[in-house]
Amino acid sequence: QVPYDSGGQYLREACEASLRRMGVDRIDLYQVHRPDNYAHPAEVAATLDALVDEGKVAAVGVSNHTPSQVAALRAHLKAPLATVQPEFSAAHLDPIRDGTLDQCAETGIVPLAWSPLAGGSLATGVDVAPDLLSVLDGLAERESVDRATVAIAFVLAHPTAPVAILGTQQPARLEAQARAASVRLDRSDVYSIVQASDGVPLP
Repeated sequence: QVPYDSGGQYLREACEASLRRMGVDRIDLYQVHRPDNYAHPAEVAATLDALVDEGKVAAVGVSNHTPSQVAALRAHLKAPLATVQPEFSAAHLDPIRDGTLDQCAETGIVPLAWSPLAGGSLATGVDVAPDLLSVLDGLAERESVDRATVAIAFVLAHPTAPVAILGTQQPARLEAQARAASVRLDRSDVYSIVQASDGVPLP
């Protein structure tokens, strides 16, 4: 079992298999899920460009790539890199500090935030710092929404306009999560969340 394969042959075969399974002629967004350190970005880019040129893919993106890996791929890619997909939540702040969202601001790449509720823990409160829960709960009370909605609103509040990737089988939860788009957190709110998540005062 090969853990990662972004070689040209595999990317093409995976794309064409997805087209067959879905019964469609084109994939709207085709993302490389994890970086393959043994695939040269020129090979990855050439395959993605070919799939776009052939009309099999409308747009391409990556998930779980570092900013330097994104830059290396973009250096060889003719098609625009439409998306990056980092883990980003009130409990996982790396993208605001590791250059991921800075790169999105620089290039116009759209960030797709996976696990915006930290695997559900920001909704349940399990394994979350008490100070962070307290801040989220206070904002939820003020906004007349639940804690999960505030946690999603925090992700959406970043100036690069992330898209939160959500999943639930309960319509009521989906409706509550959709309300995050109308929750307005100001600078004081977002920094109170950041500071509570860090557990130490900001410098």
